Amino acid sequence: MKVIAINGSPKANGNTFHAIEMVADELKAENIEVEIVHIGNKHIRGCIACNKCGERKDERCIIEDDVNELIQKVKDADGILLGSPVYYSGIAGTMKSFLDRFFQVAYMNDEMLRHKVGASVVAVRRSGGTATFNQLNIYINHAEMIMPASHYWHVIHGTLPGEAVKDLEGVSIMKQLGKNMAWTLKSLLDGKKNHNLPLAGEKVYTSFIR
Repeated sequence: MKVIAINGSPKANGNTFHAIEMVADELKAENIEVEIVHIGNKHIRGCIACNKCGERKDERCIIEDDVNELIQKVKDADGILLGSPVYYSGIAGTMKSFLDRFFQVAYMNDEMLRHKVGASVVAVRRSGGTATFNQLNIYINHAEMIMPASHYWHVIHGTLPGEAVKDLEGVSIMKQLGKNMAWTLKSLLDGKKNHNLPLAGEKVYTSFIR
């Protein structure tokens, strides 16, 4: 089994990375492979609403950059872990642009994330952690992924890179998330052997403008 962890921080080894690594260590202890991909320092522009991913259905965004490579990585994985620092009580800009395009392509191509396991973690200096956590979870929920939890919201605190390891409660949250995510991955694998996955229901699209 494999999880792709996406580091949305501009810093390769900042507190977002440390939060991801804490979760990853617990997954690895359960013999689950983890690949951490750093995208927060890339040049990734936002979605241009061209809908080409829906028209072509070739599992690619029309903008050729790191998004397309990651789509294929996650398609072949069993779960994803999203990690972001907090920028003005929200997801960091590059990570937001990545998520908008990544999840749109996945949705338009047979909902390829459906029933995979997804979780998110946030690193913050002081405030805005739960707001950013909720924003990350919206992507996971919309994709019909299975979301494990910890014993508190998945937020860890620190200012300078590495300070997050001093947040003892935050560390315990990340470790428990890793344990719960490993259990969810294994339980889902066992469940698929005995139960058919529910079929995707017909979607109804409405608008407030008539």
